[in-house]
Amino acid sequence: MELHDVWFVLIAVLWIGYFFLEGFDFGVGILTRLLARNRPERRVLINTIGPVWDGNEVWLLTAGGATFAAFPEWYATLFSGFYLPLLIILVCLIVRGVAFEYRAKRPEENWQRNWETAIFWSSLLPAFLWGVAFGNIVRGVKIDQNLEYVGNFWDLLNPYALLGGLVTLTLFTFHGAVFTALKTVGDIRERARTLALKVGLATAVLALLFLVWTQVDSGDAQSLVALVVAVAALVAALVANQAGREGWSFALSGVTIVAAVAMLFLTLFPNVMPSTLNADWSLTVTNASSSPYTLKIMTWCAGIATPIVLLYQGWTYWVFRKRIGTQHIAEAAH
Repeated sequence: MELHDVWFVLIAVLWIGYFFLEGFDFGVGILTRLLARNRPERRVLINTIGPVWDGNEVWLLTAGGATFAAFPEWYATLFSGFYLPLLIILVCLIVRGVAFEYRAKRPEENWQRNWETAIFWSSLLPAFLWGVAFGNIVRGVKIDQNLEYVGNFWDLLNPYALLGGLVTLTLFTFHGAVFTALKTVGDIRERARTLALKVGLATAVLALLFLVWTQVDSGDAQSLVALVVAVAALVAALVANQAGREGWSFALSGVTIVAAVAMLFLTLFPNVMPSTLNADWSLTVTNASSSPYTLKIMTWCAGIATPIVLLYQGWTYWVFRKRIGTQHIAEAAH
């Protein structure tokens, strides 16, 4: 296996890690409107992800940086062609971080309600737009002989990509609901399990349609295995949720995300961005990659830094592993 193939796999792993981790905290942000009935319950939801949300976003920064360094042509075409949706995602992530930090800075009702609304929308929009973006990457876009995107914004809003957006939106919401059930106690925990069932059923229908469409369009035997694993894990997550096994349900919903994203990358390889104008103009792991020397240096750096980051982030989750409820929220914060 060549180094550019290795880095394609590593970038896939980074995106899988990002969607697994950021997926549930996007979901929790969405649930601040769908699940929480009052301000103390919204505070509980925000506190479940408070210690970890910023660490989860590190995976996105690393995936973007790795793409820039390992596949500069892919990075340039992706970020120029998808400029508007990626800009919207970036603005949402900035607003979301500010909302988490500033929501409790003042006691006024309007102040806190406005920041809570910002958390909801800045979680919902990226959850949808990431699916749209990856749907277009897998399906292919208008790339010319100069390896440049020549389409427009409206070309990105095709039925396949929009279905991908609905899949990530519902899947992340389901992932967030089972995480909420895992991290809370009392009535909010029970309602999270009930909502997880409803959202999970909708997710199963949409995900099956999207993954089968992907398999028929560009799949192979390996992607078919990933499809089966994703669907089976989602069904098992629903069963575990109904049985009150929140830990298993969360783990299995995570397996669903891992398998689904892996399937997308399996159908994509050896392309990184297919061209719908001419297959010969597609960006591949070969024509979009950096020099072998650059990839070699990156490999050594990643081999040293990655275990340290994983250990630190794992320790963070261990420290903040306990369940919380409204009884743990200070009365003054109500």
